[in-house]
Amino acid sequence: MSAATPEGARRVRADAQRNIDALIDAAREVFSVSGVDAPVREITTKASVGLATYYRHFPERSDLVTAVFRHEVDACADAAATLAAAYEPLDALVRWLRRFTEFVGAKRGLAAALHSGNPAFEALPAYFQQRFEPALGSLLAAAAAVGEIRSDVQPLELLHAVSRLCSPADVDHAGDESMVSLLIDGLRYGATSKPQPAAH
Repeated sequence: MSAATPEGARRVRADAQRNIDALIDAAREVFSVSGVDAPVREITTKASVGLATYYRHFPERSDLVTAVFRHEVDACADAAATLAAAYEPLDALVRWLRRFTEFVGAKRGLAAALHSGNPAFEALPAYFQQRFEPALGSLLAAAAAVGEIRSDVQPLELLHAVSRLCSPADVDHAGDESMVSLLIDGLRYGATSKPQPAAH
């Protein structure tokens, strides 16, 4: 009997985690369309869970908003290492900055809540910096080491610059990626690329 108890506990925890993941994924989609004040039933229906399950994991709306924001931050930050392993330094940097631009666009649905003055969200800007600054810093350092970009770019300054270019206050965001591309060109200005070996 006792041997079966840990397995049962693990099974419950796994089920609970699946419900949490389903609610976060559903909320992310619903928030992007209907905003963070969307009806709870819209979220639970999309996640295929009951109201009791929702409130057990997210007693306050701010708990869910925070979870969605952290989930998006983590996914974007973790992409830096994946891209660095798969692409050359400059290509990895460019791809990540475009991924970050997408993140900023997705966060527009959360922007009003994050700037509402609710104490529940006070720790999120620090979490943003904690996850993104080292992720971008590693990509910048790798690209600078091979002479593809200038070496005096601070990751936090660049993060703020991209965020401002993709300001949630704008209505038409079609030009976001073009503006970020111009910013990337600025990173390359003054770089001293190392000579590449001649092709044979």
